[in-house]
Amino acid sequence: MRREVKYGLIGGSVALVAGVVGGFTLFGGSDGSPQEVRSADAKDGGKPGVKTGPLSAKEVRTTTQDFLTAWQSGDAAKAAGLTDDPAKCRTALESLAKQARFSKVALTPGTPSGDKVPYGVAAQIDYKGTKAAYSYRTAATVERDKATGKPRIAWQPAMLHPGLAKGDQLQTGEAEAPPIKAVDRNGAALTPEAHPALAGVLDSLRDKYGDKTDGKPGVELFIHRAKSAKPADQLPDKTLKVLSKGTPGTLKTTLDAKLQAAAERAVKGKKSASAAAVKPSTGEILALANSPEKGFNMATQGSLAPGSTMKIVTAALLMDKGLTSPGKKNPCPKYVTVGGWKFQNLNKSEIKDGTFAQSFAASCNNAFISHAKDLKDDDLTNEARDVFGIGLNWQTGIPTFDGAVPVQHDAQMGASLIGQGGVRMNPLNVASLSATVRAGSFHQPYIVSPQLDHRTLAKAARTMKPSTLSGLKSLMKLTATSGTAAEAMAGVSGDIGAKTGSAEVDNQKKPNAWFSAYRDDLAAAAVVPASGHGGSNAGPVVRAILTAG
Repeated sequence: MRREVKYGLIGGSVALVAGVVGGFTLFGGSDGSPQEVRSADAKDGGKPGVKTGPLSAKEVRTTTQDFLTAWQSGDAAKAAGLTDDPAKCRTALESLAKQARFSKVALTPGTPSGDKVPYGVAAQIDYKGTKAAYSYRTAATVERDKATGKPRIAWQPAMLHPGLAKGDQLQTGEAEAPPIKAVDRNGAALTPEAHPALAGVLDSLRDKYGDKTDGKPGVELFIHRAKSAKPADQLPDKTLKVLSKGTPGTLKTTLDAKLQAAAERAVKGKKSASAAAVKPSTGEILALANSPEKGFNMATQGSLAPGSTMKIVTAALLMDKGLTSPGKKNPCPKYVTVGGWKFQNLNKSEIKDGTFAQSFAASCNNAFISHAKDLKDDDLTNEARDVFGIGLNWQTGIPTFDGAVPVQHDAQMGASLIGQGGVRMNPLNVASLSATVRAGSFHQPYIVSPQLDHRTLAKAARTMKPSTLSGLKSLMKLTATSGTAAEAMAGVSGDIGAKTGSAEVDNQKKPNAWFSAYRDDLAAAAVVPASGHGGSNAGPVVRAILTAG
């Protein structure tokens, strides 16, 4: 019955559009060498007498040296004038003295690599008599100005510090929040040294809750992050140098240090993987892990097609509407056409006279897509939001992407039924799907008690019909015991249920592997991108978390 079938489209059309470019570009002379040329078309930005072509090593070296010399001497206007955005560069350079409190800046150029020149920055930080030395390395890129032909430094905030992005600022002063001593649900300390995967999460918790503890802020050099348009994308401020230590305040989280360690071990060594675990009865987040450990927190901020794990929602929708039930005949044909597109199962497999339970346990795509004709365009969106909380504004305590199931039409709507199309989730969202089934209703995930800041957690508008809930539990149990999840769940005791997923991605040889499951009052999900079958690749990650609990 282990037939995780492939999402595929046959038919339709793809338009290949060729670009039309005016003028001409001379790529090389008769000997293949680069040539300095003048554009024949003013639309290309070229002007007669304006130097074009690749920069010489001397131009790169001289321009960078002039820029660094002006910066070091404190002539922000002159330095900025050597860039392609003098106004922004001057403002940023002047802020180093005013906001970062940099003085006695020394700049040491390194060996250029093409048009990129690395250099070292050494400065003294002076804040109200407290002084500290600080040094780091960064780089600048030299480009030829199309209008003048002169070499110019390409302005980027990272020229001043490698950790700066657009809108960020270097600041020295009393930290905006005291340091925190984060502890798990049982009082065990959670540190970035012991749990590197939590480093970004702990920074976010400090940003949001540091001032709600009994801690006292110290004096620090830090990156003050620009405010993101989307809360899910917000990065926490980053401490670069501590001039005087503050007093940490204790912050209790919902995490479980034992499960956290198990999740970290389960994803460790994988090129890319993420996992999340929650407590179904409450929504408390118990573990979050990513590989690589440092960088983007895909477990809570990722936005990926969840593949067949979405069939948890789709099955609930179909049963809520009375369109099917576990024991009802619900064959899975080789082909289904929706909106002019022909969907094909992997290897043209089929379940001719199967029940819905058999199709769910085998994860047979066309058993679900065949119901597209019976649904309104917004039915799946409504079920995901109103029953499973996907797309609501989750108030977890840290930045999260809360899932998206957009209203779609025809073939895209059919693809959404199997977690493709425009559907996007991350392991925390997908863990919450299983948690909702286990608990019988949606409990918004959170990592810090809402009582601390009196925030309102998201609430789902309704619950599944009792018959739907019991049917969905039986489907997930069958999948865990004799379906596509059986290998990963073998020997796992208790009240169990699971669902696998393999989400295909354009220009990717192997699909993203997904797995979501629950065991008693513990639910978890994992994704291992570009690895293959969900049960074989993401399943062991989830199993490790469930058995550790």
